[in-house]
Amino acid sequence: MRVLVTGATGYVGRAVVRELRVHGHEPVSSRQRLSEPFLPVDADAVIHLAGVARVRESFEDPLSYYETNVGGTLNLLKALEGQRFLFASTGGVYRPSDVPLNEESFREPSSPYAATKAAAEDLVAWAARSGRIGATTLRLFNVAGGGDTDTTRVITRAVACAAGTVPGMEVFGDGSAVRDFVHVSDVARAFVVALEACSVGTSSVYNVGATAASVRDVLDTVSAVTGRAVDVTWRPAHPGEVRFQQADVSRLRALGWEPSHSSLEQIVKDQWHASAPEPGPGPSR
Repeated sequence: MRVLVTGATGYVGRAVVRELRVHGHEPVSSRQRLSEPFLPVDADAVIHLAGVARVRESFEDPLSYYETNVGGTLNLLKALEGQRFLFASTGGVYRPSDVPLNEESFREPSSPYAATKAAAEDLVAWAARSGRIGATTLRLFNVAGGGDTDTTRVITRAVACAAGTVPGMEVFGDGSAVRDFVHVSDVARAFVVALEACSVGTSSVYNVGATAASVRDVLDTVSAVTGRAVDVTWRPAHPGEVRFQQADVSRLRALGWEPSHSSLEQIVKDQWHASAPEPGPGPSR
């Protein structure tokens, strides 16, 4: 299939483009601004990864988040007719729960960013129900590994601290909060599996997660893998902090997907190897 990928040069986008090629598809990058109307899309499918995705920033400027994430998705959907459409959403759309979240769990976004993703999910689902497209939404949990450069993410920040490329990190709470981590290469594979299962007139949703681990688990694993301590400043927990989040991925597994690179140790090792500083020259003679 010829597949248009928005956000193809981004962190997840680069991995998705590689995986598409491995499986015989032809990825085409889109460099068009989401705020502009799209011309009719000359492709069999679209994987929509472009958008803005900083949770804390979204509280400061929610309007621009709606303009880009919702308005941009609308502009793209208007240019489609008869294609498969895959949309990257977030596990942040769910109401917090003490049990693993499945795709039918109640949505209750806790940030403007997550709210824009939930709104765009609805746009995509209604477009599919009309028969205009085939739609699949993938709710990504905490994507990590693969040389990520976004040090607002906990694994990336902790590894960067160990590498000495950032001065330290803040942890809010006692480190017992649990999140679900998944390697970016496993995320890319999920997009390809979902693409091949998608058909026009249908709408599906899949969680993409793999390994539940606490912040302390992350810090301990980074120290064990790198042999270096992580400099942490402990802060009081934010009010209303989500204490536990884990994805039920049985629906995606039913399509044949398995997370093969997403143990916590594998993710940390991969991120460390991709970002550790090069050794300096030996002593002169």
